[in-house]
Amino acid sequence: MTSVTRHELYASPFTARYCSPEMSHLFSAHWKIYTYRLLWVALAKGQKKLGLPITDQQILQMEQMASCIDFDQAHEYEKKFRHDVMAHIHAFGDQCPAAKPIIHLGATSSFVTDNADLIQLKTALDLLFHKLLHVIELLAKLSEKHASDPTLSYTHYQPAQPTTIGKRICLWLQDFMLDVRSWQRLMQEIPFLGAKGATGTQSSFLTLFQGDHHKVLQLEKEVASAFHFQSILPICGQTYTRKLDLNILNALASFAASAHKLSTDFRLLAHDSQMLEPFASSQVGSSAMPYKRNPIYNERICGLARFAISLSQNAAYTTATQWLERSLDDSSNRRITIPEAFLSIDAICNLLTHVLTAPYIDPETSLALLNQQLPQLCMENILMEAVKKGGDRQQLHEILRNITFYAMKADQPMKSLIESIEKESLFSLNSNEILKIAQIKTLIGRAPEQTIDFLQTEVLPFLRLYQTKKISIPHVEI
Repeated sequence: MTSVTRHELYASPFTARYCSPEMSHLFSAHWKIYTYRLLWVALAKGQKKLGLPITDQQILQMEQMASCIDFDQAHEYEKKFRHDVMAHIHAFGDQCPAAKPIIHLGATSSFVTDNADLIQLKTALDLLFHKLLHVIELLAKLSEKHASDPTLSYTHYQPAQPTTIGKRICLWLQDFMLDVRSWQRLMQEIPFLGAKGATGTQSSFLTLFQGDHHKVLQLEKEVASAFHFQSILPICGQTYTRKLDLNILNALASFAASAHKLSTDFRLLAHDSQMLEPFASSQVGSSAMPYKRNPIYNERICGLARFAISLSQNAAYTTATQWLERSLDDSSNRRITIPEAFLSIDAICNLLTHVLTAPYIDPETSLALLNQQLPQLCMENILMEAVKKGGDRQQLHEILRNITFYAMKADQPMKSLIESIEKESLFSLNSNEILKIAQIKTLIGRAPEQTIDFLQTEVLPFLRLYQTKKISIPHVEI
């Protein structure tokens, strides 16, 4: 095949369909190499400030050419050197002839690759963090709106006790609150690698500064400060510990699990139309069945979430197999695993925003389904009331189990239930008392209060700490 169009080559679905331009750009070749160049500039500035013979002209030339990356020239150098960082050092030097002798002075490849990775991880986490804040805000509004709307809860996907729609949404919301706090901590703790040299001993920099340990440490601080890092990794081999990647990808996988849980629940509720995704007027649900409204976005979230969860295993394997001061088998794996992890989580955040901005939630359908099961749902409260009147809990439980079985088969289950209980002298309950116990307002317990308390004490104070950024949420394609 001599010439091909872009449609004849594989393209990642993340960049083609799912992800925001911001996240895709963060993992682009241009962003990476531009960041390398900014690191070289910061290194030269720090070295000049601390007394090395580097001129203003050299630094100015580097700054002026930092964004003008000749990828074709770098590619030619890489074919020659078989080393990507050396290729870009030479390509940058060609553009900055005055600065060429001092570019990358004292550094090893990990100075640019690993520091750039840490800048990238921190920036990407920040973008996801603010998207998750927006998801949390959407869920908070939905849970408040439906705090008191009763619905049937399920255990083992079998009818259980009544709850409220808002309380159920808070189950999802609480998981996301755990995730956002984890991301917040990670963003604050991500360190800079600094200027550590070939195996982390800083020997090359100590030589440059004539054995002055203070200047070596100050150089690291100068470079870290240029990229707004508060902490520097104190110990490393040639690279930063891959445990940092593992912690971050585990946190992303944890969020993916939360998103999968929400979307699975959403899909189950869509089965009987209690909760439906937004559906465009021209949207087609099925090529064969015109009436279909499949929960395709939540299905997509589940698919992407499973992928994101699986990637955390790669980070664990990589962390476990780093030999002594370093091994290069991490490089090819991390080039794929880390970008794909962030791109998949970005896609999930975009999809969650789409799904939660205007879902169709039908309290009337939920109430109707609840009423169908009401005779058996009030059993526990009837049992509690009868025991309070002196009954034997175990004996009454067995009687209710048999009564409920036959009542639910009757034409009027609630009427049958009341009549059966009234006949049992051990209960000491009349029809009015039973009807009072069977009121939905009683059966939902403290679900409305729990919802509002959770929002007011946990969610809203956290949201108020941050002024949500204007996030670009791309149109979600089918």
